Amino acid sequence: MFRLGFIINPVAGIGGAVGLKGSDGVVDEALARGAVPKAQERARQALLPLCELSVPFELLTVAGEMGEAVARELGLPCRVIYQPAGESTSADDTRHAAELMREARVDLLLFAGGDGTARDICAAVGESCHVLGIPAGCKIHSGVYGVTPAASGRVVVRMIAGELLSLIDAEVRDIDEEAFRAGKVRARHYGQLKVPGDLRYVQAVKQGGKESEELVLADLAAGVVEQMEPDTLYLMGSGSTVAACMAELGLENTLLGVDLVENGRLIGQDLSAAEILTRIRGRRCRLIMTLIGGQGHLFGRGNQQLSPEVIRCVGLENIQVLATKAKLAALAGRPLLVDTDDPELNRALRGYLRITTGYKDQVIYPVANPE
Repeated sequence: MFRLGFIINPVAGIGGAVGLKGSDGVVDEALARGAVPKAQERARQALLPLCELSVPFELLTVAGEMGEAVARELGLPCRVIYQPAGESTSADDTRHAAELMREARVDLLLFAGGDGTARDICAAVGESCHVLGIPAGCKIHSGVYGVTPAASGRVVVRMIAGELLSLIDAEVRDIDEEAFRAGKVRARHYGQLKVPGDLRYVQAVKQGGKESEELVLADLAAGVVEQMEPDTLYLMGSGSTVAACMAELGLENTLLGVDLVENGRLIGQDLSAAEILTRIRGRRCRLIMTLIGGQGHLFGRGNQQLSPEVIRCVGLENIQVLATKAKLAALAGRPLLVDTDDPELNRALRGYLRITTGYKDQVIYPVANPE
């Protein structure tokens, strides 16, 4: 089930209508001038499209005006995972809530605010979460927001409905509000967040046949090899997609086995589960693998060398799955499948997974474990 995190900065944009050019440090003054908070209504507009969904999803949010109130007003069931300490909320509350949502492995963190809120989210989760902003601030210089609140909501609906979704790196920028009030614009870069890019259905057709597919695999492999880190072990799984990476490295490949690479050298071929564990224990290691075309299995079909013990030793955060978009589209919306011998691990692997589909191109795709 899709897990959505939801946070509102209740005072985002409060200074705009009363001429304060922002809300940082001027909330009390803005209220004294008669400012009316708008973030709740902007967030409500974003959540409205979710009320039309027939697909189930789980909504995790913050108590009171930081999310819960709007969700309950719209009749959306939600689970509160953070309670601000006082009546007035702060940037610390936003950061703490975002950290808890990251730990809860939300598939998307949706937040309402401005550039200051984007900075807080970026500081809390970095690129470890998929994020989307609801524009509610005075100034929106960051590229992490929908063009309107309703547009943000429509993106979320498409994600929950299972559309193939590209991820892009979006910049978080903010200006010095004190300088801005004095007529000077000083914008700074504060980091990047992973946000949904343009959404579109991907046609389940390989354009141009084998030659086109080979070009896609070559680009994908080039990107993977470019990002390989020194003094790190790489378990190279079975299949032609991973074989393209081995070809890019100029190394011999075991098409239906698991090989081990370090610093561009082949140091183990066609390894068993026991041999893998002996080699990787106590070392930084990443697993590069693909899925079985047509079936969609990640684990439990043809790669039993990647045992539950091996997967746990590598760490879920160190698994990189490769697949062309044509390969994913051929699944016709069916989720990827995991079938290890460890039910607890199967449950941990469920959710939405980043899949590398080309040169510096990723999508997210659901993973299931039918029980």
